[in-house]
Amino acid sequence: MKDEDERRLRVESSEGIAGGFGALASSLRFAQAGPGLARSLPTLARLNQETGFDCPGCAWPDPEHRSRAEFCENGVKHVAHETTRKRVDGRFFERWSLSQLATQSDQWLEAQGRIAEPCWRPAGRDHYQPISWEEACARIGAQLRGLSSPDEAVFYTSGRTANETAFLYQLLARQFGTNNLPDCSNMCHE
Repeated sequence: MKDEDERRLRVESSEGIAGGFGALASSLRFAQAGPGLARSLPTLARLNQETGFDCPGCAWPDPEHRSRAEFCENGVKHVAHETTRKRVDGRFFERWSLSQLATQSDQWLEAQGRIAEPCWRPAGRDHYQPISWEEACARIGAQLRGLSSPDEAVFYTSGRTANETAFLYQLLARQFGTNNLPDCSNMCHE
């Protein structure tokens, strides 16, 4: 995101725009500053539609009669983050240590893009390193197989997890033999 766009979005958020033309204008600016309108508008036209996909940020109800805009301002933000073309790869983690990343704002971290490959942190290191998908799955599998009981595992999901992804993830956990499936909502509510 450009610095001016980021500043404007931060100011609008702090002013509490909650609806109407202000929210519409803010949504359009966010979509433009993220993946761009040419990519955002067709995606938003499918959001919460019968032949589209559910909002990655909530469980929007499925009304009998749908409008063309079945989403809120936060839904636009979620879609913009999910559809960004910006990617974070091993070169990013070579430049940025975990200590340095811990000092950055959530907004800055989100603006860097989506993680494009599996990474891990070797013991005693302050940088993530890229590994292959095969190696990542092998390491996860070895850890899970090493547990005394499936209930020693916890399968956490974030509020940013799409509903479909969260559903598949909980199927994996249940097949593994546990229902230890906390998510951000019950963690926050407790």
